Amino acid sequence: MSSESSQKAWELENAVKLVDPHRDALYGYDVDEQKAISNDHPWKTDPHHFKNVRISAVALLKMVMHARSGGSLEIMGLMQGKIAGDTFVVTDAFRLPVEGTETRVNASAEADEYMTQYLQSCRDSGRMENAVGWYHSHPGYGCWLSGIDVSTQMLQQQFQDPFIAVVIDPDRTISAGKVEIGAFRTFPSDYKPRDSGTGEEYQTIPLNKIEDFGAHASQYYSLEVSHFKSSLDSYLLEMLWNKYWVSTLSQSPLFTNRDYSSKQMLDLSQKIKNAEESLRAQARGGPRGNAKDSQLDKIVKDSNKIAGEEVTGLLAGDVKAKLFNGVGTRAAKASGR
Repeated sequence: MSSESSQKAWELENAVKLVDPHRDALYGYDVDEQKAISNDHPWKTDPHHFKNVRISAVALLKMVMHARSGGSLEIMGLMQGKIAGDTFVVTDAFRLPVEGTETRVNASAEADEYMTQYLQSCRDSGRMENAVGWYHSHPGYGCWLSGIDVSTQMLQQQFQDPFIAVVIDPDRTISAGKVEIGAFRTFPSDYKPRDSGTGEEYQTIPLNKIEDFGAHASQYYSLEVSHFKSSLDSYLLEMLWNKYWVSTLSQSPLFTNRDYSSKQMLDLSQKIKNAEESLRAQARGGPRGNAKDSQLDKIVKDSNKIAGEEVTGLLAGDVKAKLFNGVGTRAAKASGR
């Protein structure tokens, strides 16, 4: 498989759509229009005003590469773009020099100074896009906002709105072959949503994260994420893709993600054990209901997901072996003829 065909496959898998190649409208930035939108601030009266996020393929690839470079540590960066109706349009992204751990990222004064200087240098070069959000990674535990993330996003929306939070899971991205990404907005502290904003789609949450996930799930909602590219960024996308493709080609999902896979299976075994104990308690006369069935349904989904990722990794390894094993030998034989 060539770099070009693999890039097309990646774009298809992540539904990257080409905008008008002649106008590149999504990259046009009107300062007066953005000021008028900011002065009107319809999101102040409607907590659900923003519903969509459109991310350029270049920005998406930059964020994924940054997230993968962090390994098991969280990383953080900022996104640039504009507002179009109820949609955030993200045209670019840049990483921040922050200290990350396996559970959080800590922005420092150095990061704030770097952000200010970077945005100013962009304006000096004629790029007027504002910072419209921040992104960070959740290595191996899904795309959602923790308690710390919720506090950070609330603070940003209070002083820098309109602003959005994006989360990428690099481990699940490697395993699934598709970018695992989520975009979120928090509700005002005095707003009570009718239901949780994160229940649109089931996702696997490790046992040690479930409490944090459930405690804050009603404080934010998710936005629909889509991706685009244009003729303006085709060369840059090609250059970035060549680096990303070589990195992906030289790695095996099974070996690269072996720690993540092991944790997934250990977590699944603990969930099965907990479900078994619950069923025994129910058999001894405990409370009955649909909760146990729901718990077993989630275990089945989790086990199917893990099995699917392992099969995908085995198939990827088999394809690479057939393509590249003995390449040097075959080349030597061909040159000796």
